[in-house]
Amino acid sequence: MDYDGRRFSSSAAETADRAGTTPVGCYHQRGDLVWADFAGGAVRTGRLVGTCAADGTLTVTYCQVLTDGQVLAGACRSVPEVLPDGRIRLREEWRRFDAAGSRGVSYLEELPGGGTPAPGCTSPVS
Repeated sequence: MDYDGRRFSSSAAETADRAGTTPVGCYHQRGDLVWADFAGGAVRTGRLVGTCAADGTLTVTYCQVLTDGQVLAGACRSVPEVLPDGRIRLREEWRRFDAAGSRGVSYLEELPGGGTPAPGCTSPVS
């Protein structure tokens, strides 16, 4: 599974803004290295970096700055599911690096485009 150029949208309620807009992430991949930039909704900016296993499972760490000024970081394991239309849904099991040890499950769905890199969604890293 290759994530390079794919865009995903979060369905997590906490990342939505008052208008219901959610963040969109632009993923990149070279070999087993995966990284993404994301923003939108209640997220001013965010980044993730990690690895992709042979079955497409992602193991990443992330950091993000929310519109209310909070800075959050954590780790995530994302398991892919191919939807009937060929897009990918990621089931994310995440945990935050906070005092409460926050944990949860959220989902990302690939935006339409069939895996074709979106404009501005490519990054040359080796």
